[in-house]
Amino acid sequence: MKTGIKVGDAMTEQPIYVSPENSLEVCAREMEEHHVGAILVKGNDNLVGLLTEQDIVRNVIAKGKNPLDMKVAEVMETDLHTITPDKDIFEALDKMKELNIRHLPVVDDGQLMGLLTLKDVLKIEPQLFELLVEKFELREEENKPINRQSADEGVCNECGEYSDKLVESDGVMVCETCAKSQE
Repeated sequence: MKTGIKVGDAMTEQPIYVSPENSLEVCAREMEEHHVGAILVKGNDNLVGLLTEQDIVRNVIAKGKNPLDMKVAEVMETDLHTITPDKDIFEALDKMKELNIRHLPVVDDGQLMGLLTLKDVLKIEPQLFELLVEKFELREEENKPINRQSADEGVCNECGEYSDKLVESDGVMVCETCAKSQE
């Protein structure tokens, strides 16, 4: 599927950078100040990593490490997946889904051009949200309320209220109250 919108048209052209030697505290302040969830890491004018809020939460906080004692280089992702600005945003979205990531550095001929985020794509093409929902697999399905529901519970097709005991009436599922009123 092609949208006709190129990565270069949707990307953030001036993403925020930090040095690998910066503290996580400095990085977090930059993220907060610029309202971003990911920040690029440059060393010697080269892209050397990417640091996301999830990296900080999962690799530092959740492991009981003190973020005030750590440098960006200790936490950043260095195995970077990139995309070129001439690719369609659908291809970028598909790549994000495949890799389970939300940020793609945009590189052309070895030169960093910007950063494409899932939010960037959805701002440009909100109808891709439905595709995104279809394509991303549900995690922890057994923990989702819809999967714990029994066959006879749900929303009544007559009154719109939730019921833990739906019954079929004239081919539709309704709560017992609405079923009785239809008799």
